[in-house]
Amino acid sequence: MKKGGILMFGLLLGLSACNNEPKFVVEGEVSGAENQMLYFEESGIEGVISVDSTKLNANGAFRFTQKRPIAPEFYRLRLKDNIINFAIDSTEVVNIKADAKNFATGYTIEDSENNIKIKELVLLQNDLQNKVNELGKANLPLGIAQDSLNFLINSYKDNVKRNYIFKEPNKTYAYFALFQTLNGYMIFDPLSNKEDVKCFGAVATSMNNVYPHSDRSRNLYNTVIKGMKNTRTPKMDTVSVPAEKIKESGVIEIALNDLNAHVQKLTDLKGKVVLLDFTVYNNAMSSTRNLALRELYNKYAERGFEIYQVSLDTDEHFWKTQADKLPWICVRDPNGIYSAYVNIYGISNLPTVFLINRNNELLKRYDSTTGMLSLQSDIEKIM
Repeated sequence: MKKGGILMFGLLLGLSACNNEPKFVVEGEVSGAENQMLYFEESGIEGVISVDSTKLNANGAFRFTQKRPIAPEFYRLRLKDNIINFAIDSTEVVNIKADAKNFATGYTIEDSENNIKIKELVLLQNDLQNKVNELGKANLPLGIAQDSLNFLINSYKDNVKRNYIFKEPNKTYAYFALFQTLNGYMIFDPLSNKEDVKCFGAVATSMNNVYPHSDRSRNLYNTVIKGMKNTRTPKMDTVSVPAEKIKESGVIEIALNDLNAHVQKLTDLKGKVVLLDFTVYNNAMSSTRNLALRELYNKYAERGFEIYQVSLDTDEHFWKTQADKLPWICVRDPNGIYSAYVNIYGISNLPTVFLINRNNELLKRYDSTTGMLSLQSDIEKIM
């Protein structure tokens, strides 16, 4: 055989091998979306990757074909800003039917237990988001709003843990449940909440047994290791507070860098009524909680009220992004939950708040256990 013939034969053989690779198909119809673009995207570990797109015609039919992943992967269909999430594991054909008006929640998906469960989780999360939005509009006192928010989120997490994560941690939908968000924050905290770390651990163990070489398996396993390290009960040593840290006022000094790397001292606020707030921003409740704090700040700032907010987030960039628009003093301890101030101030729950009077005297403590129902009235009394 001539060289040219051998080369052509090799090329044809290569093309044939590519065509024989296992593939999956996503097909279906979207009604009421004529001339709109439908995007097919992969939800990768590091972000969303564009795979394909098509312009829908009058009947709304679409069909996408892609190489099937060696381990479960997540994909999505996007119509404008509306998303349908689904997973691909052993399924070769996914059939989706939707209407443009309720694209993200009113779709149907056939012959896939995982994707039916993913839709259930999407609907549950959507319901939670709507309830939180309504709570934010109710103009409730900070303490009542915080307790109501805690109840909504904890009820949601208990339901999802019981019926989706621990029930079958080897399923793709269990992994999906771990990474749902509320107001842009993860509902389950893999780094600082011991009970949530257990959820991640259950799924990581199951995935590692079946797909040990998967990038998702390795990433989840590493996340769990970090979370276990962060939440491990540290050896309790006697805390020795240097004499120069203790002021006659009774407030223990805190001196941490703000967003501009300037040191902000708590005792410099003497003469103001101060809300000392220990918190983490990477928490589903943080955004709504800060909105409630902003209402307090706007109401009392002109009368000498200040918030000194100490972040214990491990991710500095995330903290800076979230705190950038807040009007009060935002500082961060890079030691996170191992901060010396956590021990000094006896903090066991986050968030925890202290109210300080104009003489730098600690008046009262508020946390998620005792609630914050009286905070606003207490501020009013000492103004």
